[in-house]
Amino acid sequence: MTLRWNGFLRSYVYLYTMKILVAAATSAELGPLIDRFSLGHDQPFQRHEHFDLLVTGVGMTATAFALGRFVLPEHTLLLNLGIAGSFDPDFPPGTLVRVCTDTFSELGAEDGEKFLPLDELGFGSASLQPENRRQYPLAEALPAAAGITVNTVHGNEKSIETLLSRYGSGLRLVESMEGAACFHAALQLDIDCLQVRAISNRVERRNRNAWQIGRAIGELNDWAISFLLQPR
Repeated sequence: MTLRWNGFLRSYVYLYTMKILVAAATSAELGPLIDRFSLGHDQPFQRHEHFDLLVTGVGMTATAFALGRFVLPEHTLLLNLGIAGSFDPDFPPGTLVRVCTDTFSELGAEDGEKFLPLDELGFGSASLQPENRRQYPLAEALPAAAGITVNTVHGNEKSIETLLSRYGSGLRLVESMEGAACFHAALQLDIDCLQVRAISNRVERRNRNAWQIGRAIGELNDWAISFLLQPR
């Protein structure tokens, strides 16, 4: 009976309301948004009339724990926002992208020089794609990207070459440390999920002089504020 009631409640919420949970790894990535809506910079979970805000902490483990703790039955959309590194020269710093698929790229096994992903081991798939009920035109207008979620961001030529040889050159690839965890949570909880990233740097040998984090955060927050204020 409880499962049937929860299913009915979720269907009702989708039909008549949309409550957004905005999730980011750090408050710094959403500084302008936090200021725009007069929220605090040091609270992990805050409520606002337009949305709820969750600062998860960095990495997939912290993100999974925070989502498990703070996603509520009223939430119908999980909006994951943050910066990312880009493997694709068509996504220079400052570019906004919508990550359509995301992969736990390190989840698998090594067999000598060969990497065996989760599906080859027979334990399901490490690649995830949201199953959204609604359409989100402001997000869908952004360039589509494929994401990988990692524990260690790439900054070594050999590891970058190995990764690109595994995924091929056709994917418009970006990396974060949280994205696939958000997709996994949304799929398990049966809610919509969008992941929007602003490119802060090219994935290459670590070169902080080339990073454009401020520009990326500005672009990300301008888009996010517009998205949250649109009529719905």
